[in-house]
Amino acid sequence: MSRTSSAKKSETSNEISAAPEDRIPPRERIVSTASELFREHGIRGIGVDAIADAASTNKMTLYRHFGSKDELVCETLRRASEKADAIWRDLEAAHPGDPSAQLDAWVEMRAQCLNGEPAGCDLANAAIELKGEGHPAHEMIERHKADQRDRLAALCSAAGAREPQLLADTLTLLLEGARVSRQAMGAASCCGHFAKACRAAIASFT
Repeated sequence: MSRTSSAKKSETSNEISAAPEDRIPPRERIVSTASELFREHGIRGIGVDAIADAASTNKMTLYRHFGSKDELVCETLRRASEKADAIWRDLEAAHPGDPSAQLDAWVEMRAQCLNGEPAGCDLANAAIELKGEGHPAHEMIERHKADQRDRLAALCSAAGAREPQLLADTLTLLLEGARVSRQAMGAASCCGHFAKACRAAIASFT
């Protein structure tokens, strides 16, 4: 095979390997890349130039899709909120009409999430990092956390728990505490007892 043919074959191979990423719209690449970088370095620890470069685009394109870095931050957190909302749909689909089974499955799913989120909750981390700055994401974070707690309270009530509001608060505190403990002390710390602690709490309210 000639050097020219080899070069052409190499170029074609590179095009094929790059194609999947090229097919992802720039906006989606920017959001997913920003989410990863914010998680790794913190929101204030990474700039738009680095985000654009990592997303294989440029700052002009980034600002064409997002008017500011704050707007991009809000979008990444909105996506994180949507993923959390999907858990409730999964619970209902897996255990239709059985709130007690859904509550038990919530505990199991959250325990699994703890193992899959070593950096903790994106929204909670953002709330701490942006505290006191009047960032537009704060309202979204507060609304999301309140909605998650209210959904859990409704599920506790449907499952026949006594004082469902208090049980929901207890489970919420266990979850948020487990997230912090995992970051501070690792997966082998007390966060490993999250599911057992939740089931003990649920049993005490039934």
